[in-house]
Amino acid sequence: MEGALSGAGRPDLSAGLLPAEPMTRGPARIEAGTRAFRDTNLAMFAAGFATFVLLYCVQPLMPVFAGEFGISPAMSSLTVSLTTAALSVTIVVAGTLSESLGRKPIMSLSLAASAALTLCSAVADSFEQLLLLRLLMGVALSGVPSVALAYLGEEIATRSVGLAIGLFIGGSALGGMSGRFLCAALTDLGGWRLGLAGVGAVSALCAAIFWVALPQSRHFRPRPLRLRRTLSSIGGSLADPGLRWLCVCGFLLMGSFVTVYNYVGFRLQAPPYGFSQTQIGALFSVYVLGMLASTWTGSLADRFGRRTMLGSSIALLLAGVELTRAEPAALIVLGVAVVTIGFFGAHAVCSAWVQQRASTAKAEAASLYLFCYYVGSSVVGSLSGMVYQAWGWPGIADLLTILQAIGLAIALRLSFLPPSREHR
Repeated sequence: MEGALSGAGRPDLSAGLLPAEPMTRGPARIEAGTRAFRDTNLAMFAAGFATFVLLYCVQPLMPVFAGEFGISPAMSSLTVSLTTAALSVTIVVAGTLSESLGRKPIMSLSLAASAALTLCSAVADSFEQLLLLRLLMGVALSGVPSVALAYLGEEIATRSVGLAIGLFIGGSALGGMSGRFLCAALTDLGGWRLGLAGVGAVSALCAAIFWVALPQSRHFRPRPLRLRRTLSSIGGSLADPGLRWLCVCGFLLMGSFVTVYNYVGFRLQAPPYGFSQTQIGALFSVYVLGMLASTWTGSLADRFGRRTMLGSSIALLLAGVELTRAEPAALIVLGVAVVTIGFFGAHAVCSAWVQQRASTAKAEAASLYLFCYYVGSSVVGSLSGMVYQAWGWPGIADLLTILQAIGLAIALRLSFLPPSREHR
């Protein structure tokens, strides 16, 4: 079984890219079209929605923070980058805890604590206090992304897992859009504190929906916390060349995507465009396209192969970056929309692929991928602020073109891995 750990803790790299269905008998896995599948998707949609609402609601407020606190664009980006950095560092810990304490309890606690911290951030007295609360929120939220992927990998039938993960990421896309727009619109009405309070309230509702709707795990087997076993599982995942390349791909994808949304607001608020805060928030409505793209691409990858869909999605993201070089506002917005479609499609493919390669230690494998994914958000998202200050948007576009060219090379490299049993 590909990606499985042998008794000596070493992965079997000679098998195909998709694991065979488990040979042991037990409760049936959740199939598409069943009530359990619908309940799972509702819960995971709410979790994905809340995750991206909480992570990126402050992104359209970066120009507001820069003006109110007298800081640079790169400094204001720390409201996003510190959160994702904290999440990336603690996500492996959260995944490991879920192996012992269970998937649903960890995810539920994470969502509730993250919503509470966001409500607290609405009354922060200073930028430093705001950054501290955003840092703690990243730690709290780390219990959702990798554990959600592990849950889906364990509970959903192999033929349906691509669709399920695509729907989870679709919830992330809708959350990213709604959170940014809601926060921006409320900021125009009553300031950024009202915006953050509104996001915190919506996220608390999502946490309640998740707790009620998600079925209890039927294939999860708790394991005692043992550092050596955890390190062995992580080492086994890193020994798989496919997982290593997918982690690098996640770093490049998320770093590029966050960079676009971090600084396009600065560009469109400046002359000759003069967009308002609400108009900047409305730009995130293109996340609807990302939501559709993640579900559609995840389903197509189940049918036609992940290599094909990954390369196509990255090429689409690159085309969107090139469109943003144009001067007319309509073409800039179109470019951002194309970037969004390409990103969510590629992320859906990578996320499902990680789960299929990691036939065991799914939480650790997902944690590694998401560690790289959110490190990309933090590192590239912040450092690109210096690029923007020095060279403006052309510098940003040049940087992202280089990153996605590397991503295309990785997609090509994955084509030369041992053949899989997936449909091509």
